[in-house]
Amino acid sequence: LHMGKTMKEDLTVVVKYIKQLYPPEFNVFSIYAELYHNYFASQAKKNAESHLEDKDIYLLLSWVHNFYPKDMRKDHALAKELDKVKLGSLLPSSLSKELEKKYLDSEEITVNNSLKKCLDKEIQRWKEDKEPEKLNGHFQSELLGIFVIQSMYSGQKRAQDISRAVGEELSQRLWKELPAFLRSYRDAFEDFKEKSKKHRYYKPILIANINNCWNFR
Repeated sequence: LHMGKTMKEDLTVVVKYIKQLYPPEFNVFSIYAELYHNYFASQAKKNAESHLEDKDIYLLLSWVHNFYPKDMRKDHALAKELDKVKLGSLLPSSLSKELEKKYLDSEEITVNNSLKKCLDKEIQRWKEDKEPEKLNGHFQSELLGIFVIQSMYSGQKRAQDISRAVGEELSQRLWKELPAFLRSYRDAFEDFKEKSKKHRYYKPILIANINNCWNFR
């Protein structure tokens, strides 16, 4: 953040006050921009090659795909001049792809674990002597029907915020995992239907789960 802010502010000063003090052939802005970019890129590469936590990988990828090319280099005071320089990406393509894979693997595991915990909590609820919650007057499991969809959507949204390509890749991965979750849900529900017919709230629980199916569809 400090480097980005410094680069943006200093290059703005170069555009407004320093560039016109030199002959055009000196390409003063290009020289400044390339030096700042090269230093920024070297620091990004150094960070990318070190051990990073998941949140740090996400932040670095956000800089590579989003903040740097869009927020910084498309700034109204700098865009015209920076378009002439062609600075390139903050990270080499191979290193960026490696980080993307780490992020996608981690996000996929996070979402899957979240879904598993959610289903485990739902199964535990079925065993309690408690009536299901009502949503808009209908029995429904807010935990399962809504939380599962939100977990998947949030994961996709985070990935999409990095870049469209990363978002699409995670979407494809999650859609492959969803059938396995739904099968686990179905098997658990069938087991409940078979073994819990004397449950005090057997019928409301059945209705709640049937109503969940509409959300999943």
